[in-house]
Amino acid sequence: MATTTTDSVGVQQTPKTRTLSIKTIARLTGLLYLLIFITAGFSEGFVRATLIVPGDATATAANIAASEGLFRLGFISDLIAFSADAVVAVLLYVLLRPVSKTLALVAASLRLIAHPAIASINMLNLYIGLELLSGAEYLSAFGTEQLHAFALLFFTAHSYGYLIGGIFFGLHLLVLGYLIYQSELFPVVLGGLVVLAGFGYLLESFTFFLIPTYEPMASTIVVVTAIIGEMALALYLVVKGVRSQEPAKSERV
Repeated sequence: MATTTTDSVGVQQTPKTRTLSIKTIARLTGLLYLLIFITAGFSEGFVRATLIVPGDATATAANIAASEGLFRLGFISDLIAFSADAVVAVLLYVLLRPVSKTLALVAASLRLIAHPAIASINMLNLYIGLELLSGAEYLSAFGTEQLHAFALLFFTAHSYGYLIGGIFFGLHLLVLGYLIYQSELFPVVLGGLVVLAGFGYLLESFTFFLIPTYEPMASTIVVVTAIIGEMALALYLVVKGVRSQEPAKSERV
């Protein structure tokens, strides 16, 4: 009879079926997290920040017409980020379910809702906006200025959808930070930084919808807290993996 063992995240192993080690899972999670930072940062922080001019439909249309390839590259970059995010949600669940299987599942669900679900569907706003600027024959019923205005409306709707997804992502980070704080795999300060990032996302989204005048300040806060909290987590996962492998133990509900 084959001897079975239990790894540090509660997965049974046999000599013929070995699961990935906890450090391998952690480092893979970190690498994917860095990929998300690069791809999402490129699409949102460079492509759209460069091409979309808030409140100026004509300038936005001209920018996209001149750099349509860049706009499309940003679109694909976002899809890569959201696909990686779906994997990260599962891997973080595997890493943190020994702390609390229920809370780890809640955290994974919130992350899956925020990016692979809401943010992916929200990408339709970008593509419809691009289609409005395509010069397709069936759009000839509208004037040029109307098409430019409609396109900017859809690009603006995309930014609103981003903020809606940010609410779920902020809640995800609050739960994730608590799990990290409670886990023996990570230093407690890392959990605190992730919680701080979670509050940053919530502050940005709720500030925009409640008191939009202060949204620029809230956006600055979320950038700082996300870089400090999420980047610290990603780099720790890549460089360290985990602090130490937890001894085999029963998962907590």
